[in-house]
Amino acid sequence: MASPRLIMKMKVASLRSEAGDVSVVEFRHPRRPQLPPFEAGSHVDIHMPGGKVRQYSLMGDPADLSRYLIGVKREEAGRGGSAWLHANLKVGDELAVSAPRNHFRLHNEAQAHLLLGGGIGITPMIAMARALKAQGKAFVLHFFARSRMMAPMLADLETELPADHLVLHFDDDPATVVDLAELLKEQKDGTHLYYCGPPGFMAWARASSTHWKPDTVHFEAFQPEEDPNFVPQAFTIQLRSTGQELNVPADTSALTMLRAAGVLLFSSCENGVCGSCECGFVTGEPIHRDAVLSPEAKTRRFISCVSRAKGRIVLDL
Repeated sequence: MASPRLIMKMKVASLRSEAGDVSVVEFRHPRRPQLPPFEAGSHVDIHMPGGKVRQYSLMGDPADLSRYLIGVKREEAGRGGSAWLHANLKVGDELAVSAPRNHFRLHNEAQAHLLLGGGIGITPMIAMARALKAQGKAFVLHFFARSRMMAPMLADLETELPADHLVLHFDDDPATVVDLAELLKEQKDGTHLYYCGPPGFMAWARASSTHWKPDTVHFEAFQPEEDPNFVPQAFTIQLRSTGQELNVPADTSALTMLRAAGVLLFSSCENGVCGSCECGFVTGEPIHRDAVLSPEAKTRRFISCVSRAKGRIVLDL
């Protein structure tokens, strides 16, 4: 089960507008000069008025613990979190911010790292590129955007990264457009792939990398992949610790039934993205519907807010 996360009241130290309707928010603690450490790929939960909790990738330098830096793209068609931040947040405001958590870490065993960031999906890649550059590791960051004018944080990247570590692809510049399937056609020995972006970009990257070794492909999604043909079915949970059985109706989540039974399980997004309600399973056939677990983790872990199971599943609770 995921551990409870430290929640800190942090002050907005600065706000900066970036291309692509993105706002860069700098958080600092009013009393602590050093914040909890984080690795490249980590995210934090931002707690907003009205009970909204949203996850945002940290894009600052992991070596600089004086601040947390996030990039928020305004999504008018989203669930309201980014729109609220863009409309209301001011320098000096205080918000509750969780300690960082990482489901999208760099893998030290890799001999080289290939980073693909689409649109606002560049934010975790910025922290990864900074960390890899500081460690002297081999990497290339490919940044995909509609145009140079719509590419957030581009000036920072072009200033910080050597030209041979940053490749730009703009939809309105045919000279820069690349066939992702061709780019990923061959997997060089020891190379790991990381990608993040909007749903269409994620589907493109996923389809173009199906022939890569599963344990070398890593991604972070803003939302789970939708399957319009999926029809939820009722299933049964058994708790390993007590043997108690819980029937999960077709229209109810496993997390809801666990809560009703008094099982303490933390949660945050309840959308299959943050992984807060993760737990293990002992036996059974889960139907994974999250955007968090790696192929290896799916053999032993379960995200209770969105995932389901066939028949009976024994959870390690």
